[in-house]
Amino acid sequence: MEIRFFIDEETGDPHVYLHGVSETEVAEVLSAPIEDRQGADETRVAIGRTEGGRLLRIIYVRDPTPPSIFVITAYVVSGRVAWALRRRMRGR
Repeated sequence: MEIRFFIDEETGDPHVYLHGVSETEVAEVLSAPIEDRQGADETRVAIGRTEGGRLLRIIYVRDPTPPSIFVITAYVVSGRVAWALRRRMRGR
């Protein structure tokens, strides 16, 4: 699957870099997310762990011509978000 990234106009780099997240980490999470659900409008929200153990939330949209996706942003989550995810996973 091809993964494209939103590019920050000021830096010319993928927006995820502003949150300290690499393209490799995004690919790791998207290959086996813990949770992948519908977000606002046409977006999807994936949450998962990187090989290094970081818990990421990734906001993306599926491209009209699969199998590619467009990543809008990704960032590390902790605290209440991580707690809520653990609680949801217990119910499965």
